[in-house]
Amino acid sequence: MLHADYSDPDVVRVGDDFYLTSSSFGCAPGLPILHSRDLVNWRLIGHALPRSVPEATFRVPQHGKGCWAPAFRHHAGKFWIYYPDPDFGIYVITATDPAGPWSAPVLAKGGKGLIDPCPLWDDDGQVYLIHAWAKSRAGFNNVLTLSRLSPDGLRAVDEGRIVIDGNSFDGYTTLEGPKLYKRGGEYFVFAPAGGVEKGWQSVFRSKTIGGPYQARIVLRQGATDVNGPHQGAWVTTPGGEDWFLHFQDKGAYGRVVHLQPMRWREDGWPVMGADDDGDGTGEPVGRFRKPAVAPQPLSAPPDSDEFDSSRLGLQWQWQANPHPAWLSLGARTGSLRLFGQSPPSATNLWLAPNLLLQKWPAVEFSATTALRFDPKVAGDSAGLIVFGRDYAWLGLTRGTNGARIVLKISRDAIGGAPEAEAAGVDIPAGPIFARVEVLASARCRFSYSRDGVTYTAIGDEFAAKPGHWVGAKVGLFALRGGAGERRVHADFDWFRVVAR
Repeated sequence: MLHADYSDPDVVRVGDDFYLTSSSFGCAPGLPILHSRDLVNWRLIGHALPRSVPEATFRVPQHGKGCWAPAFRHHAGKFWIYYPDPDFGIYVITATDPAGPWSAPVLAKGGKGLIDPCPLWDDDGQVYLIHAWAKSRAGFNNVLTLSRLSPDGLRAVDEGRIVIDGNSFDGYTTLEGPKLYKRGGEYFVFAPAGGVEKGWQSVFRSKTIGGPYQARIVLRQGATDVNGPHQGAWVTTPGGEDWFLHFQDKGAYGRVVHLQPMRWREDGWPVMGADDDGDGTGEPVGRFRKPAVAPQPLSAPPDSDEFDSSRLGLQWQWQANPHPAWLSLGARTGSLRLFGQSPPSATNLWLAPNLLLQKWPAVEFSATTALRFDPKVAGDSAGLIVFGRDYAWLGLTRGTNGARIVLKISRDAIGGAPEAEAAGVDIPAGPIFARVEVLASARCRFSYSRDGVTYTAIGDEFAAKPGHWVGAKVGLFALRGGAGERRVHADFDWFRVVAR
């Protein structure tokens, strides 16, 4: 129901409203907040984390680091998000309005490798936090740890203890992403295992929060094309229907979000998706009726931007904490002006913080922008980029004879592969229109136009690749060549996305 990279989703319902957040890693702003009334049509209404902390760390891109899988809850009249940074620990932020503003992050439990937290306010007033572990930092994983929190929910009061050990269950690896619930006096931990691409969704059940817990696999790929299916959220509608949201890893498209019907069996276990053989393990559904709530208008997160507002559209994110001097929406009326920054590396843009990017919105779509740019010296560049471990960009740069339209590609950017010009054309001064068409299997075709009507293909197809824990992105950039602090800018009249 969201074919976009909203990884590790969690959902909370308050009254008739559903709110969703997801991991955002090192991108800023982070922790997107989406709103829905029917779990199918979603609007992006803000971000809970304007800038990543610690500020000094996230001045530069931290690919695959930063904000991992969050938990979204509503308690005592406030919204709460607990999110992990695997290098620093588990943070908590709160708000009375999910659209913001949100409080500054408080480190509730510090330490290396603590990930995927989820709180529970119990009936007796105790507050608990369950979390998983990242082997890359802690040296181990496949276990879930439970800690007690202070009454205000802002700090751990003990080191915690392992309450679910995946190693004690047959075939379990990479147990992570726990969500902690209480139902009918029993405690339930919903958690995936087996890895993002090939794993399954399990539920653990106990009469006491400290265990021991029984385990059951409640959702797996089976005969479907929905691999994973990975961690998410149980949510109940105002009418009492149960649903489960989870993600599926789709390579360059990122981690897209699915909605599964869910029900509780007579034996007290949940089952998700379609359980045609009645064995208690469901498979993801391809089509299903919508939740039984009032009909809602079609909606989806934004993608196009005419740049006629004083603020960027909510869909845009930078690769690191941004600087105000990177852009202006008022320097040229109705345009986005990006001020060229010196690239951090002469090799490629993998570590460039000033890439303005957004998630892919569909399996097939086109993105087109109108660019005004006058490159003066070698290295002055601006254009449209498809960014990931490999990336390609189409735009204007300075050639030997003046301005030049180029398609440049870095294959294995994460490994330091330099950019290479795949195609180029010398042009007279003037604006251009740059377009990328994304086709099935993440194949990208670039083209350009001088009049905005007739487009000319340039270069060969480019096979997009995901980033580090994220899907490929599309967006805009401007770079400054030469030495010193020259002022260089590129104006983008608009950015238009058309999904097929």
